[in-house]
Amino acid sequence: MPDLKSIFCHLKHAGRMLVGMPDYDNYVAHQKAHHPDAPVMSQTEFFRNRQDSRYGGGVGKISRCC
Repeated sequence: MPDLKSIFCHLKHAGRMLVGMPDYDNYVAHQKAHHPDAPVMSQTEFFRNRQDSRYGGGVGKISRCC
């Protein structure tokens, strides 16, 4: 049976994915495992990158909800 900490981590991950906020720790682990020579974004850069990707932010891009 999973312990309380494991259950909490799974719920936290599920909640973040529901609101479109990917997991930074998974990103870092993936980068280190599959792209060891590539730079790893800071947590702020990662969040901004994912937000821009989802909502179309950035120079010359149309920002809209639909």
